[in-house]
Amino acid sequence: MFSVNRVFSLRLLLAVCGGLLLSAAFPGVGFAGGAWVGPGAILFSAVGERGWRAFRLGYAAGLAHYLSSLYWLLAMPYTFHGIPLAPAAGWVALSAYCALYPAVWVWLCWRIWPAPPGAGKMPARAALDQFFSAGLSRRVGWAFCGGLIWVALEMARGRLLTGFPWNFLGVSQYKMLPLIQIAAVTGVYGVSFLVVWMSVSLVVALVALTRQPGRGVWGEAGLPLLAAVVVASLGASKVAKIQPAEVELRVALVQPGFPQTLIWNTNENNALFGNLLALSEKALADKASLLIWPEGVPSVLSPEHQSALAGLVARHGVWLLVCADDEEVSARGVTEDFNSSMLISPQGVIEGVYHKRRLVIFGEYVPTWLGFLKWVTPIDGAFTPGTEPVQFKMKHPDAQISVLICFEDAFPEEAREHVTPDTDFLVNLTNDGWFGDGAAPWQQAASAVFRAVENGVPLVRCTNNGLTCWADAQGRLRRIFDVSGNVYGAGFMTANIPLRLGGDRSRTFYNRHGDWFGWSCCGLSVCLCAGTIRPRRKAMRDSV
Repeated sequence: MFSVNRVFSLRLLLAVCGGLLLSAAFPGVGFAGGAWVGPGAILFSAVGERGWRAFRLGYAAGLAHYLSSLYWLLAMPYTFHGIPLAPAAGWVALSAYCALYPAVWVWLCWRIWPAPPGAGKMPARAALDQFFSAGLSRRVGWAFCGGLIWVALEMARGRLLTGFPWNFLGVSQYKMLPLIQIAAVTGVYGVSFLVVWMSVSLVVALVALTRQPGRGVWGEAGLPLLAAVVVASLGASKVAKIQPAEVELRVALVQPGFPQTLIWNTNENNALFGNLLALSEKALADKASLLIWPEGVPSVLSPEHQSALAGLVARHGVWLLVCADDEEVSARGVTEDFNSSMLISPQGVIEGVYHKRRLVIFGEYVPTWLGFLKWVTPIDGAFTPGTEPVQFKMKHPDAQISVLICFEDAFPEEAREHVTPDTDFLVNLTNDGWFGDGAAPWQQAASAVFRAVENGVPLVRCTNNGLTCWADAQGRLRRIFDVSGNVYGAGFMTANIPLRLGGDRSRTFYNRHGDWFGWSCCGLSVCLCAGTIRPRRKAMRDSV
């Protein structure tokens, strides 16, 4: 007979394995199938448990997942008196916070499962007997509700405490083009829902099969499988209908590959700027109409730099999209600093400026209520957030683009606000030099793929050290910059980006209606959880 500690150790092992399967599904390992098993394994590690016992198993799974998938935070080149305190503290703190969401998911899922009073102390075998004694429709409905609650918690994680929408579960499927086309209707949340629903149903079916080897499993997993087949079939039909673009814009993307330590050193600005100019001259030999520089290099454009830029664009007759610090005097007479992008015409005129709206906590500002942490962050001042998206309009050739800076491309609702009926494509300017040659650029690019699908427009990414690439409106990564197989190196690439000028300017359902699916999941989850309160209280009174 197993001891209580031995049983809990096995449950804990299953939970941690489930969490590691989730991590394996994302870039870094890239085993997308892990997402179709991980949630179900995590949930069934707590079968027969309730309350705190279920919560801590979910928390262990979440901690294993986030510690292993966010390991790249440790690569930040910042030390406190020679000690890498801030990267380690940030990695642990962020992982500990994000682990709360799978913990709450496990707790809520088993809370809504109807069980007699005292089920929290039920042994696993007895709990499984009770679980499978319930009707098939109840188990299928419970798995469906698990998907609803997961999406509701992703919605919360993407918004609470400034929001951290990194590695939503659906993002792990970014290479599955037919499947992810549903994001044009539901956003990435629709893919997350389908994966979780299928995962829970699949694990239920596998457990049922081990209990009764001759038992069919289609009743348990048939409905989500049918839904996945229908979604993928419709998506494949959509992908197959891609037509060649009538008009294309040739763009040149420069990836300088500067170490973050050099970017922080203002004494290196002139050297960095000179390298950028040299790379740009080579890139423009291919006759591009738009030249794009990434975020953060150099951080400040001096008058001398602006003069050199004017000469560059004039010689080549090219438009330039650049990221730099900007400052403005507010109506109160206060000078405010912004992380900004600017569109410069071939005549050297700044035609538009966009101020980044979604700032990185501890990277671009420190909240006033956490001001004491300023001494262990790599920033000296603080940026002011912008207030609205901006449409950059090019002339001769005509094109309209909108810019997302840094990790703004990870926020579905943020990117949606940047796409109007006249927007031809999105551009993300980012600096991934903070995190070395790890999985962070790939994970961010995977998320950016969904912004293209959700809004039905191409997305171009220009980064400091990877991943410079572009994705079409169906989410296909059409080209990724690399030099000798190294996506993190210095260099440039050119690409022909299809424009919607004179073509289809219809907006996707998601672009028109936003997170209707996510908010619906939130509302239904609240109703599910609220519905368990009164019956449970009544059952407890009846048992007294």
